[in-house]
Amino acid sequence: MSNVRHGFESTVVEIPIERIIADSLLPEGVLATPKYKTILSSIAELGIIEPLAVFRSPRRLGDYELLDGKLRLEALKELGRETAPCMISTDDEGFTFNRHITRISAVQEHKMIRATLAKGASEKRIAEVLRMDVRSIRERANLLDDVAPEAALILKNRQAAPKVFSVLKKMKPYRQIEAAEMMVAANKFTATYAEMILIATRAEALVEGARQKKKDEISAEDLAKMENEMERLRQDCQAVEDDIGDTMLSLVVVKSFMARLLRNDNIQGHLRRHHGDLLASLVSTMDAIAADNRITEQE
Repeated sequence: MSNVRHGFESTVVEIPIERIIADSLLPEGVLATPKYKTILSSIAELGIIEPLAVFRSPRRLGDYELLDGKLRLEALKELGRETAPCMISTDDEGFTFNRHITRISAVQEHKMIRATLAKGASEKRIAEVLRMDVRSIRERANLLDDVAPEAALILKNRQAAPKVFSVLKKMKPYRQIEAAEMMVAANKFTATYAEMILIATRAEALVEGARQKKKDEISAEDLAKMENEMERLRQDCQAVEDDIGDTMLSLVVVKSFMARLLRNDNIQGHLRRHHGDLLASLVSTMDAIAADNRITEQE
């Protein structure tokens, strides 16, 4: 395992804000949204919990290009902070990283709240900063109690509704893992889908005292059919997911290679002089990928 390459350097470092480059502009009006105001008040009261993600700029020595954390960076600027805690990516391709960036997941939110509580902040103060009630903060802090660590890991970066974890707690650990894998295979992370898996779960895979919804209405034969159908669906989704993964990997590799070619002045000059149409096509393709990246990139 010693030759496995890590995605980020091992330590979080403080980087001067003036050295962090954010290429894409913030959407118009985003600084007036409740989301930004919540981030602003959270940082003002509790500090940065989740570091920004950056990589060393190949264009400007000593600078860093922002991969994730535009709103946090803007909030730090508004608060007059001079530095920002950052994780430094070992890959200089923002596309590779940002294609997998999504809004914060329930598991990540749970860990952030637990980390803040560990620093001494009270549930009441966190609720005030995040504009939530104390009960919601407490529920999120206890989100993973009685959830199998393997299931939590599977759903770590997925947009699973918090209620999904309440449903999982009614199942035994091995069934929780199976349920998490089925949700990933089907790309469905709603409480309704989790409830459907619960209904299809046999009694021996449930924790003591758990009850299935409308259990009496489901015969053993129907239950077996449902399980078989869900397994076929899982296999079909997994096959599609594998194909998409291979295609995405090929796209990332090609994009990375072409980006490096176009950064070579000699190659770009040759293409400009002798193959202008090809160069225009390559640039257009790269711009399209960058535009797609900006659309899908989220705080």
